[in-house]
Amino acid sequence: MAMQITGASKPRSLVARFARTQRPAAGERHPAVALAIALPCAVALILLFGGWEQMLAQTRAVADLIGR
Repeated sequence: MAMQITGASKPRSLVARFARTQRPAAGERHPAVALAIALPCAVALILLFGGWEQMLAQTRAVADLIGR
């Protein structure tokens, strides 16, 4: 069997190796990061569109259903 000759690989710098090994795979995110992104958006939407009253009404309705 003939050996395939490929180009010499470049030695990676220490920074490139560290950056590559410390990153999570694509699509993975810590839950706290997702919460930090979503929570301010949710609060802004509640304040902008008056959703606070609707949320209280829904909470009361669910509490009534559970309490019965």
